[in-house]
Amino acid sequence: MSESKYVSVLSGVFWNAFWTTMRPYLIFVSGAAGLVGLAFIKEPEIFRLILAFIPLFFSYGLGQALTDCFQMDTDALSSPYRPLVRGIVSRKQVLSVSIALLAIGVLVMAYLNPVILIFGILGVVGLLTYTTFKRTWWGGPPWNSWIVALLPIIGRLVDRDFRIGSIFSMKNPYSLAFLLAVLAIFFGYANFVVMGYFKDISADRKTGYKTFPVVFGWLPTAVYSDIIALLTASLTAWVIYLIGTSGTFNIYGISVFVIAAAISLYAQVKIHLIRDETRTHGAIANVVRVFILYCAAIVLTLKLNWIVFVVIFYLLFELTLKLRPEKTQV
Repeated sequence: MSESKYVSVLSGVFWNAFWTTMRPYLIFVSGAAGLVGLAFIKEPEIFRLILAFIPLFFSYGLGQALTDCFQMDTDALSSPYRPLVRGIVSRKQVLSVSIALLAIGVLVMAYLNPVILIFGILGVVGLLTYTTFKRTWWGGPPWNSWIVALLPIIGRLVDRDFRIGSIFSMKNPYSLAFLLAVLAIFFGYANFVVMGYFKDISADRKTGYKTFPVVFGWLPTAVYSDIIALLTASLTAWVIYLIGTSGTFNIYGISVFVIAAAISLYAQVKIHLIRDETRTHGAIANVVRVFILYCAAIVLTLKLNWIVFVVIFYLLFELTLKLRPEKTQV
């Protein structure tokens, strides 16, 4: 089909389709990850926080749109509702717009700190090469996760005085807490990737994607997910403990962590029991909730005065999740 047969990029139809392609209920994932990095800034300036949060928040959705351009084969089987598969918009249109908007976001962040430019470019390169790694059982989760794990680092770099080398200062509890928070985000997102594979097993098998469940089966993948979930919970708890040793323990951060851990346990048990890829969306949605709540627990432990924003942020996530166009997809 020629480009002239698709809707115009300037039309409302295109932007509605692009918004659907971004999966707006998942942009809260990047928002939460970026917020963790921003919360580690001890005395942040409001203007810089707002300017940084906007591109961090939308980065996941733009990344989703970009990677969808390279996964239309499996999406045609597992997600036929998506605009790219339906032919409403073209691959060229979505690819061009997503790269352009990601570039604008990276430039905004580089204005706040030029060092961020390096990490922004790394992230975009990671997104462009993701589909290649998704086709392997060993590459998908870690490759996707390191890209998301860049977001708290980018958020932390909004403070121009922050030095990357200080992350590895093991003797400083605050620096160690940040490193562990980045690792918690890495593994927390990896579990979402692994869980997400369950809903696409048939489509991935037919299109030649050698994902973990395609290669090893349901039970080993569920156990793999359990291990990652346990690692994520342990790392998050460790972060909260280390921050608390500096005198910032609060019941709100701990309570959110306990709620998240309980939801995580429920999701892990559920994925063992259902053994039906058409019924996995509930467990997958809960893993997304857990990721956002673990991030919220860390943020509230660091910045209790952000509690109103965090509550509104989470409620908006639940609203957009409820309004997603296809209830069996997450």
